[in-house]
Order: sequence, then structure tokens, then C-alpha cells
Amino acid sequence: MSEDTEAKPAAKTKDKSAAKKGKNEAKKKGKGGKAQAGGGASDGAVMLSVASHPRARAQVRQAKGWGGLGAFGVTAYLSISHGVSLDVAGLRAIVAGAAGYVVAWGCGVMVWRHLMVAELRARVERARKAVEDPAPAVSEQPAQS
Repeated sequence: MSEDTEAKPAAKTKDKSAAKKGKNEAKKKGKGGKAQAGGGASDGAVMLSVASHPRARAQVRQAKGWGGLGAFGVTAYLSISHGVSLDVAGLRAIVAGAAGYVVAWGCGVMVWRHLMVAELRARVERARKAVEDPAPAVSEQPAQS
């Protein structure tokens, strides 16, 4: 009986820490959003993501930068050239820069989604051709001297 009383407090502390750990994992799992609600990558399916593609991520980041700077510059130039005061022109330029950033981000993601699908289709097509028409094996052996 003394073994049972000693084992229970140890089990309770382990259970409490396991319960806390389980709650933390449940919170983390809940933050997955749409990807985990539909099964996500946990069922073994590979999900395409612009953020996981190295070229796409870099080019979307670059597009966001140029979009924000371009919109800021054009708006500042047009505002100042039309006689708007500097404080109002600056505010307009900042707002336009933020809008240009968001628009460039959306366009970049849209373009790269289409490019990634096209790349995937090309890979699948190449794989199908490789399976259907395998390269002829070289059956000739080099002449021995």
C-alpha cells in the first residue's frame, strides 16, 4: 500500500505537466488556420506555398519593396508638383506607399501561385515521359583488348 501512495503523487505531477503540455500543443494546433482545418499536411499531402519556395519568397519580397517605394515616390512627386503642402504630400505619399506595398504583395503572390502550378505540371509531365519512354539502355560492352 505504501507503494501506491508514493506512486500517486508522482503520477499526478507527471499528469499535470502532461496536461499543460497537451493544452499548449492544442493551442499551437488551433493557430494553424485553414490549412489544418482541411487536413493540412498532417495526412502526408505536400502543400504548395509561396512562402516555402525560395525564388518566389525572394521575388515577392522584392516586389513589395519596389511597389511601396514606387507608389511613395510617384505620389510624393505628383503631390508636390501640384502645390500641395509638404506635410499633406508626405502623408499622402506614406499612405500610397503602404497601399502600393499591399497591392504589389497581392500581385506577386498571385503570379507566383500560377508559376508554381506551371512548374509542378512541367515536372509531372517530365516524370510521365520518363516513365513512358525510358532512355534506351546501352547494351554494348566496351571491347576488351
